[in-house]
Amino acid sequence: MVEGKTVAVVVPAYNEEKQISRVIETMPEFVDRIIVVNDNSNDKTEEIVAGYLKTKHNRSEAKIEKAKKVESNFYNQADIILEEQNKAELNYFTPSKIINKNPENDRIILITNLKNGGVGASIARGYKWCKDYNIDCTAVMAGDGQMDPAELKKICLPVIKEEVDYVKGNRLIHGSANLYIPRVRFFGNSILSLITKIASGYWRVSDTQTGYTAISLEALNSIKLYKIYKRYGMPNDLLVKLNIAYCTIREVPVRPVYYIGEQSKMKVRKVIPRISVLLFKSFFKRLWTKYFLKDFHPLFILYNMGLILFFVSIPFALRIIDYYYFTNGSPGERPILNSILFVFLIVSGLQSLLFAMWMDIQDNERLYK
Repeated sequence: MVEGKTVAVVVPAYNEEKQISRVIETMPEFVDRIIVVNDNSNDKTEEIVAGYLKTKHNRSEAKIEKAKKVESNFYNQADIILEEQNKAELNYFTPSKIINKNPENDRIILITNLKNGGVGASIARGYKWCKDYNIDCTAVMAGDGQMDPAELKKICLPVIKEEVDYVKGNRLIHGSANLYIPRVRFFGNSILSLITKIASGYWRVSDTQTGYTAISLEALNSIKLYKIYKRYGMPNDLLVKLNIAYCTIREVPVRPVYYIGEQSKMKVRKVIPRISVLLFKSFFKRLWTKYFLKDFHPLFILYNMGLILFFVSIPFALRIIDYYYFTNGSPGERPILNSILFVFLIVSGLQSLLFAMWMDIQDNERLYK
């Protein structure tokens, strides 16, 4: 515990037999629960973690119990509905089983997915366990040892002190970032971070791809965990969901850690297009849910108007190109009128988009603490 608050760390692990021991053995003592989610590994990851259940690393002084059942009365039917929904939602996660015989008392909780679900699905399953046991602060550390345990406390403290709902480590502001981080990953991170700013509304977040995070119990309860994107776009998708739920956020500097024996399973060339499509869809979901359905805002009109004007301008652009490069000025064409309409639509569209972005930045500034 830290300042009387329970702390858990979710460790997604897929074929991490070489690294998982280091993660468990170096976990800080203040961590009450280590939830290792074995994503149907085909190596000895599960066997190695299960072995730790009989060691000193599995001892915990903090006993954690599930929330007590809500007693029905005249006024709390809404709470009972939420309780029933919380029980039923486990059916929507990747099928899994808990290996522990006594999870309430064990420090290490081993959950094995019965089929490979992806890193996002594994983290979501770990989040679900922490939500069910009312963990005050839930962090995430990868099973490959790429996160320095000495920095865990500063990641968790803002959540523990109830200052923010979600904390992300930021490797890009470390002085060694552009020298130490592999260039392909640095480039991919930069592109996805830029797109994620627009899609999520967290315009000041710069290292969107780091998995070193901490989240509050309140934030876990504010989103549907089973709908979190199941694979490498999980950090980006989660940011969008948290923004829709008006969750506050903060970044703290952390060291980038590479070349320690980890083997990356992410293919940047495949991941960037896939996540980009996800973020494109997520942007419109945030726009409609947050600024139209929940609470109307003028930026909803401006964003949509800008995009509509852009698409309306395309036929005029095609006519201009056809006139000058293909038909060589066929009779009946009106190149000047088409040009004027094209410029008007493009300029108006850009103005609408820029005003919408400015309003978006101003509105979400309150969520960055």
